[in-house]
Amino acid sequence: MPLVEVTDTHKARLFRDLAARLYQEHPQWISPIDDEIEAVFDPKRNPNFAHGEAIRWILTDARNEPIGRVAAFINQATPQTDPTLVVGGMGFFECINDQAAANQLFDACRTWLAARGMTAMDGPINFGERDRYWGLLIAGFTEPNYGMFYHAPYYQQLFEQYGFQIYFKQYTCHREVAAPLHASFERAAERYAQDPSFRFAHSVGRSVEQMTYDFHRVYNLAWANHSGVTAMPLDKARKLVKQMKPVLDPRLLWFAYHNDEPVAFFVSLPELNQIFKHVGPRLNLAGKLRFLWEQWKFQRQQPKKMFGVIFGVVPDYQGQGVESAMLVHAQQEFMRAGYTDIEMNWIGDFNPRMLVLIRSIGARIYKTHATYRKLFDETKPFERCPVIR
Repeated sequence: MPLVEVTDTHKARLFRDLAARLYQEHPQWISPIDDEIEAVFDPKRNPNFAHGEAIRWILTDARNEPIGRVAAFINQATPQTDPTLVVGGMGFFECINDQAAANQLFDACRTWLAARGMTAMDGPINFGERDRYWGLLIAGFTEPNYGMFYHAPYYQQLFEQYGFQIYFKQYTCHREVAAPLHASFERAAERYAQDPSFRFAHSVGRSVEQMTYDFHRVYNLAWANHSGVTAMPLDKARKLVKQMKPVLDPRLLWFAYHNDEPVAFFVSLPELNQIFKHVGPRLNLAGKLRFLWEQWKFQRQQPKKMFGVIFGVVPDYQGQGVESAMLVHAQQEFMRAGYTDIEMNWIGDFNPRMLVLIRSIGARIYKTHATYRKLFDETKPFERCPVIR
């Protein structure tokens, strides 16, 4: 079966459109935005090309019809958690239910990565941050959240028959916004109400610069030491806030402050796929106008879903109930804003403390993705992702 590198706009279109054909019998599939997929592979828009490279292919059948696709990439700036391995990435995998076709796509990635010194590959992952296009859906085959792929159930067998092993599982959790919080959360809120040095507030009225500072400070202190996560430059934080602003509901961005310094955050957005599923993959002029109309309708409908993007507490304040008090304040505002359900960005099984916290607020696992790893030397012992202690 011919394997063709994507080198022009026509092949890029075939690469993007393949998923729509494969999932035409899957009503829960929601198309990602075309331009966002292309941005991943555009050196002018993806800063990871400054210290990496990427390639993508289409697999066609005897009639020259696309039946599979995949991408491979190297990011030299990604921290390596195992000093005995040099790990590359593969992702954006889509394929018919045919092991031989899948193997050809996997082999292409392996050969390309090995030629560049890699000794293993993780996938399916993104040539970028972990918050998007990361992991293979293996349980909970419902509508995908914005920035995540839906996958057919047979994909798991395609990966595992090739020799991929689960490196870590990723859990997406759900709760009803109005579901009661544990009594300990209320007690924490009452305790902090007696201390005027602490306050809890959403981002209504906050400028882009103020939100950038608050987000940047908590993110770097709470997350930058985690496996596979690097410190975020201020300029990147500012860019993220500006990108979020058109779809932002500032009532969903919550911070805890101690002496006016941010010490915890819970960043959420309206669940954008509940809008984009009515818009389609092309954000041309017509698509943008349709988006604005669907966004207006979404804000006035119920049930209405929000998406928890990231949660973090500065280490010096962990275990003190700050996050519990913050969530008590946030819950009331979420309900006033009309949100009925929340799904939270995936949490790895390597982060048991965060999973305990999520369970403590009454959330349950709703979907499971998996990040797989394939060792090129099959005699080498396989090890799962290190657990955060």
